[in-house]
Amino acid sequence: MLRVRMSEHDAHYAGGLVDGARILQLIGDAATELLIRHDGDEGLLRAYETVEFLKPVFAGDFLEVYGEIVEVGNTSRKMKFEVYKVITNARIAEQPSACDVLDPPQLVARASAVCVVPKERQRRPR
Repeated sequence: MLRVRMSEHDAHYAGGLVDGARILQLIGDAATELLIRHDGDEGLLRAYETVEFLKPVFAGDFLEVYGEIVEVGNTSRKMKFEVYKVITNARIAEQPSACDVLDPPQLVARASAVCVVPKERQRRPR
């Protein structure tokens, strides 16, 4: 699990909206950690099989990225990811620092991907 707060620097569109490319970057970071834990190497992202952006993300939102390896091949690793918004800016004009904890968290994106770790770079015995 990776938890990150989106900053004004992450906002790409009017109203502080964060672009999908930033969400994909976070998913990529989670994939890298999964590969390091599984194989002892960062590996390479080969392809996204699916990507869905389900709800908007804004500067000030806290996101949690969850990923898991769902299939292991000789060099390939299939992964699934879910991204949840767990805290959001309350958007109160008189109190711009107000935030709300979301219970339950909101699913904002999900994806599946294939990563590759060449045989000679795999350092974890199976």
